[in-house]
Amino acid sequence: MATDELVKATGIAHHGAERLPSVEIDSFNIEMKDEDGFLGDRASKGAFREILDRWRKPLRKSGEDPFGKEPSENISKKTLDDILVGDDVEASAVVHSAIEDFAQELAYVTRRFLKTKAWAKTERIVVGGGFRDSRLGELAIARTEIILKSEDFKIDMMPIRHHPDEAGLVGALHLAPSWIFEAHDSILAVDIGGTNIRCGLVETNWKKAKDLSKAKVVKSELWRHADDEPTREGAVKRLTKMLKGLITEAENEGFKLAPFIGIACPGVINADGSIEKGAQNLPGNWESSKFNLPASLIEGIPEIGEHDTAILMHNDGVVQGLSEVPFMQDVERWGVLTIGTGLGNARFTNRRKESAKDRDTTENGKKKAKENNKQNNKDSAKSD
Repeated sequence: MATDELVKATGIAHHGAERLPSVEIDSFNIEMKDEDGFLGDRASKGAFREILDRWRKPLRKSGEDPFGKEPSENISKKTLDDILVGDDVEASAVVHSAIEDFAQELAYVTRRFLKTKAWAKTERIVVGGGFRDSRLGELAIARTEIILKSEDFKIDMMPIRHHPDEAGLVGALHLAPSWIFEAHDSILAVDIGGTNIRCGLVETNWKKAKDLSKAKVVKSELWRHADDEPTREGAVKRLTKMLKGLITEAENEGFKLAPFIGIACPGVINADGSIEKGAQNLPGNWESSKFNLPASLIEGIPEIGEHDTAILMHNDGVVQGLSEVPFMQDVERWGVLTIGTGLGNARFTNRRKESAKDRDTTENGKKKAKENNKQNNKDSAKSD
């Protein structure tokens, strides 16, 4: 590895960086199309509801729809999960049929990703987003894996480990340089979505697990901004207030809070913290060249503790995927798909760190090689 690359990795990276302390980000937020439009629209939460509605339609005509007149988009995931294990066989069959069709769509979309250059040789895919937080979501993911394996794709698919509401907060830890964790035990994280903004105090538990596998959200606050329809400036003001509240709570409870805020945000994030595209569902125009969220937050929160505030922002799909870093060390290349309003996506390659054991092995190997060379030279001299 070149010296200049090492220097870049040890400092605070730029927003939307391709290289992070633990991974290289090979691609994110790919927007592929087919004859029907954006591929992601075929495997979104809305797509599943449309499929469910299609299966209800013939039963509705005969007056035998087990869901009655309830619109498909209003039926909760919990209700659908209960139906899967309930006594109403016909209702269960409708949900199972919708899961199968959705899995076929997700398999189609995943297949297209795997055939791109950026996703070549992907070994594992984790699936996040709100849809994953349900039994029907888990069944759809498992069925998708079976479909792909039947077509000889050597790929594992699994639900993301952390709750989708927390994965985007925990993942923010992996935006931070590791030296931050030596003197602090927690950070602030923000997960911005088209409907909600969630802020959290994330405890690193770094002393228990240096790979951050035991990190957890200890405090969080949710604001459903879609209900309030605020201006962009109003949203930033509310977000700043939420973060200040968490700083106060962290101080009161004795946390050693790092002067760092990690942000997950929809869209393509530029190095300066502006948003190039993909933020159309956020309140106001977040893609304006005159707007910069990290800069606005630093203006409102210039210091945390006695240190200047540092902020890093990345795509929300990337950050949600980063929560899986500790559990992906047995593979080299892996990806994340987040099923929500659309289909978020990112592909990662692990950066292999040379451990003390590796260094010892390397040094011993070099020493042994030198000894072997000396012996070979002596043997050669004798034979001469």
